[in-house]
Amino acid sequence: MKKKIAYLGPPGTFTEEALTKFLENSEDVQKVSLPTVPEVIKSVDRGEVNEGLVPIENSIEGSVNITQDILTFESEAKIIREMTIPIKHNLIGRKGLKLKNIKKIVSHPHATAQCRIFLSSNFTDIEIVAANSTAEAVKKILEMDKDVAAIGTRAAAELYSLNIIASDIEDYKENKTRFVFIGNYIPLKTGHDKTSIVCFLKKDKPGSLYNILKEFAVREVNLTRLESRPAKKNLGDYVFMIDIEGHMHDKEVFEALGALRKKVYLVKILGSYPIWMEKLTGEKS
Repeated sequence: MKKKIAYLGPPGTFTEEALTKFLENSEDVQKVSLPTVPEVIKSVDRGEVNEGLVPIENSIEGSVNITQDILTFESEAKIIREMTIPIKHNLIGRKGLKLKNIKKIVSHPHATAQCRIFLSSNFTDIEIVAANSTAEAVKKILEMDKDVAAIGTRAAAELYSLNIIASDIEDYKENKTRFVFIGNYIPLKTGHDKTSIVCFLKKDKPGSLYNILKEFAVREVNLTRLESRPAKKNLGDYVFMIDIEGHMHDKEVFEALGALRKKVYLVKILGSYPIWMEKLTGEKS
């Protein structure tokens, strides 16, 4: 039986591009397209698929909040591996549509945000319509007026037989997105790992963040990301999301997490997983 991996669809999204790159034409996997990030993660929770793949962070726009929030507040699924790919955006439309004739643009909010300079330079007053994914945006324009364009992938343009009006329209050419695979287990240590946690405070008070960071600092455990998100309770209540170098079963990390649990209301492990090594070695971890 083939392993099932759900991804943020429809076909033609950057998420599918990342999955295709990771699988390298493997025939042992059934790709399952789902329309939203919550549905991908919940399908893993329910056991309908073996794994899920969703975007979690972009080098321009930062964290994908919906992914962070579902993993933090609504799911027990874990991050089991990560990967990063370059993101190249294209302005896509029907055959014959020119840049000067475009009246409306459809795309995912993250995509339009990553193309601000291009949009402001070429359009003075244009309506931007949000879609669940870039591929959904490209598919949508087939049903809309002929003067509507979309921002999406080259693969999506080819899939729906549409034209690329302008290519590589992202503001920064080093634009990259980090994706995470979601599963229901903690991978074994590899020696090149990362642990993602969320700290829920007992009560917000002066020094709360310092007391959290101190446990890692005294053990010389490096943190690669620190971010706060609303705790979904009272206004002003936050949780802290932290990425840590090392596996949760490494001695220093294990001890730091143990000490931390005595200081905060809850330490939730989002995952402890291999670091994506392609940037350093050209090989997948």
